[in-house]
Amino acid sequence: MAPFGSRRRTQTSAHPVDEVLPLPQLSLYGFQHVLAFYAGAVVVPIVLGNALGLSPRELVYLINADLFTAGIATIIQAWGFWRIGARLPLVQGATFTAVAPMIAIGQGAGGGTAGLLVVYGAVITGGIATFLLAPFVGRMAKYLPPIVTGTMLTVIGIVLIPVALQDVGGGPDLIGKPGYGDPVNLAYAGGTLLLILLVARFGNPFLSSVAVLLGLVAGTTVAWALGDTTLDTVGQSGWFGISAPFHYGLPRFEPLAMIAMIVVMLITTVETTGDVYAMGEITGRRVDGETVGRALRADGIATTLGGVFNSFPYVAFAENIGLVRITRIKSRFVVVAAGVFMILLGMLPKAGAVVASIPHPVLGGAAVAMFGMVATVGIQILRQVDLREERNALILAVSLGAAMLPTAVPPLFDRMPAEVRAVLGNGITLGTATAVLLNLFFQAFTSRRALKDIDWDGLAEADEGWERPAVR
Repeated sequence: MAPFGSRRRTQTSAHPVDEVLPLPQLSLYGFQHVLAFYAGAVVVPIVLGNALGLSPRELVYLINADLFTAGIATIIQAWGFWRIGARLPLVQGATFTAVAPMIAIGQGAGGGTAGLLVVYGAVITGGIATFLLAPFVGRMAKYLPPIVTGTMLTVIGIVLIPVALQDVGGGPDLIGKPGYGDPVNLAYAGGTLLLILLVARFGNPFLSSVAVLLGLVAGTTVAWALGDTTLDTVGQSGWFGISAPFHYGLPRFEPLAMIAMIVVMLITTVETTGDVYAMGEITGRRVDGETVGRALRADGIATTLGGVFNSFPYVAFAENIGLVRITRIKSRFVVVAAGVFMILLGMLPKAGAVVASIPHPVLGGAAVAMFGMVATVGIQILRQVDLREERNALILAVSLGAAMLPTAVPPLFDRMPAEVRAVLGNGITLGTATAVLLNLFFQAFTSRRALKDIDWDGLAEADEGWERPAVR
C-alpha cells in the first residue's frame, strides 16, 4: 500500500479528475473543502431566516437543512449520472444571488414560515426551469470567447475578495461597530494567511496540499486558547437531526414569485458557466457545451431538491474553486467525500457547531488566498487575449467597472425593486452579464477567437503530466 500522503491512481491512464485517492486522503482533503465552504454556506439561511423573523430553533433547522441539501447537490455535481453533473471537483452551495429575491418573496407573503412556503414554491419552479433550459444554455456556452470567460472569472475573484476582507475585520455583523478592524482580528487573519503561505512554500507536497486546512485549524486553536472563540454552541446543539421533506408544509406556488426565481436562476447560469470553465482550466479537463449543460442540469435538480428539503438554489462555490487551484488536488472524488461530510454535518448539529466555531478573521485570512486564486485563473485566460484590440479592452474595462459598482456604491441600488436589485445589486452578476452583452454587441457577427483557440498547453506548462484539454 502506498504511504499516507502519496498520490496513486487506480488506473495508470486515469485523468487526475477521476483519480481515486486512498480513504485517509479523501477524508482529509474532503474535510478541508468543508471548512473552506462552511462560513459562506450558512450565510444564506442566517440572512434569510433573520429577515423573515424565524425563531432561533427554526433558524438552526434551516442551517442544517442547507448543509444536508448542499451535500447531496455536491455529490450529484461531482459524481454525476446519466447526463447530469459536470463530473468536476465543484462544491455546491446556496447562491447569494437569490437572497434578496427570496427575502422580498417571503416578506411579501407575510414572513415567518408562511413566507418560506412561497419561497420554496418559487425555488422548486426555478430548479425545474433550470433543468429544462440546460441544453440550450449549454449549446450557447461554446460561443463564449476567452475575453468573456476570462473576464467572468476575474470578476468573480475580484468581487469576492472584499467579502473575505470583511471577515478579516471581524465579520460583516461587526461592520460599523467598535470591534470591527480590531488589531487582534487583523493578527488572526494575517497569521492564518502567513501560515498558509509558509506551508505552501516550505512544506512537502502533502503538507502543501492541506495548507488551507492547517491554517484554519491552527488559527481556530489559537483563538480558542486565547478565549477569542468558544465551543459553547456545541453543548447547546442536539446530537442528531434530519431535514424532512416539506418540513414547514406544502409549498405555495405564486406566479410572480415563480417568475422572479426563474429570472434569478437564468442569471446564475452565467455564473455556473464561468465556474465550469474555470475548473476545466485548473484541472486540465475537457470542457465543452455538453459539460456546461450537465452542470446546469445538476444545478436544476439540486435547486428543486432545495425547495423540497427546506433549502435554497445551488451553484458552485468560488471558495472551493480557489482551493483546488491552491492545493492542486484535482480528484472529483475528494469533493464527493466533502459532500458526504456536509450531509453528516446536516444530520449532526453538534459536529456542525464545531466547524461553525471558526472565527471570521481566521476564515477571512484563508479566503483572501482562495478568492485571489479564482481571479488568477481568469487572468491566465485573459493573457491569451489581444488586449491591444480596442473591443477586447473595452469589454474587460467596462465589465470590471460594472462589477465594482455594488461594492463601491451600495446605496446606488437601494431604491430599486428587489427583483431589479437581484440583478444590478450583485457584482458578479452585473459584471459577467456586462461581459456577455458587450461581446454580443461588439463581436456577434465577426469572426472571433473561440475557446478552442486558447493555448491550453502554454497555460498548463507548469502542471506537468496533465492532459491537454480538448475544448471545442
